[in-house]
Amino acid sequence: MSVLSNFTKKKADNFAGKSKVMIAITGANGHLGKATIQFLLQKVAPTDIVAIIRNPETVNEFKEKGVTTKQADYNDFNTLKEVFKGIETVLQISTIGVDIETAKQQEKNVVNAIVENNVKHIVYTSIVQARPNTIFQGTETQYHTEELIKETKIPYTFFRNSMYMEAIPELIGNVFQTNEIRYPSGSGKVSFVSRTDIAEAIANVLTENTHQNQTYEITGNKAYTFGELAKLLSAEMKHIDIADTTFREELIGYQMPVDVVDLLVSMANGIKVGEFSYTSDTLEKLLGRKPLDLNKYVKSL
Repeated sequence: MSVLSNFTKKKADNFAGKSKVMIAITGANGHLGKATIQFLLQKVAPTDIVAIIRNPETVNEFKEKGVTTKQADYNDFNTLKEVFKGIETVLQISTIGVDIETAKQQEKNVVNAIVENNVKHIVYTSIVQARPNTIFQGTETQYHTEELIKETKIPYTFFRNSMYMEAIPELIGNVFQTNEIRYPSGSGKVSFVSRTDIAEAIANVLTENTHQNQTYEITGNKAYTFGELAKLLSAEMKHIDIADTTFREELIGYQMPVDVVDLLVSMANGIKVGEFSYTSDTLEKLLGRKPLDLNKYVKSL
């Protein structure tokens, strides 16, 4: 027996005798999915975890630890029906799609497949203060899926996540060369939150039995304007509130597809009107500790 196999067996033995709850994670090859599995491996046997992905080879590191991997396509309902067999709890990580109608249908396929398999609990990752008629286009899909899940009558937990701290490098561009954040967010604030902290909190919820039919607003403890973010990065840095048209032209100049540009512009406009500014201490309660502070995160950039 290899050292790795021996380690996996010993770890599985540690969980022997505990009630078996099969937990499935959709989109398990993404950053949030992988981080959640890492935390789950500290709480349950790897054989109790099912990683659902389109390309199983992208999670080989978990397969080697004993995690079950299953292949499914969000566009193929028949594959989804198969992967949820025997599953009690599902973490449904929301899809990232610029075509809203396609994204809605993909998430509906997942929900319908979950219903077919009599899953006992759905944990779904949504967007902070999800509601209809928001400016940010991505919120429409998440709110739509929340409503679908409620209609199933299956116990649910919604993680309404604010913007990830880990997205900041993509938002600020080459600021350390220019000392300028060029972004059309006005004085809008964002309650940035650590994706790793979210993953740990999700793992807690997936392995506890006290979170049914709860909606959690998952945010940092403070919201920041992009001007304040600039000052956290450097005393000399400043935020330039460029026009939407300028932002759009710059994105198109990077050869981005128009539908992606539309999504990113809608996100900036959503920030401008405060759609990501809500703050809550819910994450701290779920973690049992203070979450990562934005000031500490930016020092690592």
